[in-house]
Amino acid sequence: MQIWVDADACPVAMREMIVRAAHRTQIQATFVANQFIRLPPSPYASARQVEKGFDVADNQIVAEAETGDLVITQDIPLADEVIEKGVTVINTRGELLTKENIRSRLNIRDFMETMRSSGVHTGGPAPLGPQQKQAFANQLDKWLVKAQRYHAAQAKSSD
Repeated sequence: MQIWVDADACPVAMREMIVRAAHRTQIQATFVANQFIRLPPSPYASARQVEKGFDVADNQIVAEAETGDLVITQDIPLADEVIEKGVTVINTRGELLTKENIRSRLNIRDFMETMRSSGVHTGGPAPLGPQQKQAFANQLDKWLVKAQRYHAAQAKSSD
């Protein structure tokens, strides 16, 4: 079990939170982006720079993420693809994306895309506030507790 981060749009505050959590729990976090990403030093965090291009980082995450992993992304189509593989997905606002809610998210995304392409200015998301940061930390911690239990059970069964 490991953490994959769609790092091109991941806020610095969340990157730092992820690295601290990965280091504390000794769970690998891989940040995938098509540009250089600066990370705090940790043997449990790595940055992987992929070539520039549409969805190159997303495709890398889809190819490597496995059942039980965590993907952190704002990208709804990426979330949809990895959820189908049995991967847990949270966005940087702390929202858990699931099979039950991803379809409605895709529909909203497509609607907003249509609005923008017809010239309507929809604006971007609101800035991250303390509530969103806390919600993200809570969701990340929930997954980390589950991952640590899994690793402990694996270690116990191999004894």
